[in-house]
Amino acid sequence: MEWFDQTRGVIGIMVLLGIAWGLSENRSARPGWRWIAGALALQGALTLVIVRVPVVWDLMQYANKAVQAVEKATLVGSSYMFGYLGGAPVPFQLAEGTQPPLIIAFQILPLVIVFSALAALLWHWGVLRAAVNGLSFLLRRSLGVSGVVGLSGGANMFLGVVESPLVVRAYFARMSRAELFQVMVLAMATISGAILILYATTLSKTVSDAVGHMIAASLVSLPAALLIARLMVPDDGQAAATDIAEGEEGLRYESSIDAIIKGTMDGMQLFLAVISVIIVVFALVALVDQALALAPMIDGAPLTLKRLFGWLCAPLMWLIGVPWAEAQAAGALMGTKAVLNEYVAYLELAALPAGALSPRSLLIVTYALCGVANLASVGLLVSTIGTLCPERRAETAGLGMKSWVAGNLATAMTGAWIGLVSWGAPSV
Repeated sequence: MEWFDQTRGVIGIMVLLGIAWGLSENRSARPGWRWIAGALALQGALTLVIVRVPVVWDLMQYANKAVQAVEKATLVGSSYMFGYLGGAPVPFQLAEGTQPPLIIAFQILPLVIVFSALAALLWHWGVLRAAVNGLSFLLRRSLGVSGVVGLSGGANMFLGVVESPLVVRAYFARMSRAELFQVMVLAMATISGAILILYATTLSKTVSDAVGHMIAASLVSLPAALLIARLMVPDDGQAAATDIAEGEEGLRYESSIDAIIKGTMDGMQLFLAVISVIIVVFALVALVDQALALAPMIDGAPLTLKRLFGWLCAPLMWLIGVPWAEAQAAGALMGTKAVLNEYVAYLELAALPAGALSPRSLLIVTYALCGVANLASVGLLVSTIGTLCPERRAETAGLGMKSWVAGNLATAMTGAWIGLVSWGAPSV
């Protein structure tokens, strides 16, 4: 039933919308059908343009080349500091048929620091501000969101889960509850520029043109996040914080040097955070697996956390287009992303044996994982907004787990769309 495999993602999208509506704070106050259809149409149109229009993918190649340039430049610094561990030539003879070791902490993660500094400098120069404002304008005109929500959506494409709230920090006290939730879900369903480069570099040998796919995933997830957010927390009728006042911007630097230094320090914090999270997550998974190994074996193999995630999330991955034979492997990755960390899931995806996922399934999973909606991010986002606006700390905390659910529903919807549109496409 090839036709069913091709169109199963439609059922998946409807199920995801049904889950969001079922979890709504006010199911009778959902957005109008016309707006819902428009949001879905925008997701479909974005996916079609990205996948089916060759000139768009040609433009993505420039982004890929830019990332390669940043990666090459970063290796110059990391190899100077860390020697062959950071990418310099090894000072000894390698065994025949072996490659120099790839040390993630010293060769890939420094990209986070370099790109964070570049992003801060480009923000100070106005380049990123113009891009964010342009994307905000498109969201406001296409989906009718308020100015502050549009600005937050644009910022999340370039800035991290900590930095992006700074752009709209002046508006948190004035946002409606629905707007606050939309801002939180947009942060959960997308990835920032620095993280994008990190993930794309990790997947470069597994997914061709990984940078372009990461950019595309975040773009398609913007309307998906807004749709899910408005279904779960409908507009409560409060005045929207629509007007963006000139000069009321929360993220600013005193000079180019100040931007480079602060961007570097922010990148260093993220660098250390990623290392710490990976160490702790892998350790916790190992501890859980040791405990599960005490249980009776199933199908001749011991229980593991990955197997449990696979069983729990396999139906979801099947619904969004992954064949059932591959759904357990895909579900394990989705469970790892949602509960533990999306970078750990991407590391596991890159380590899968060849043929574990078909090319189409690989693409669906890559898009479905492309968001920071994990439990650690909930705490990070709630604490950031709570610090910027203490009077709304309790409300933000109450919306934290809702934003986690919504972020995962949004990225799963993006995976379903790419599965629908990419069937047989020559450009992916």
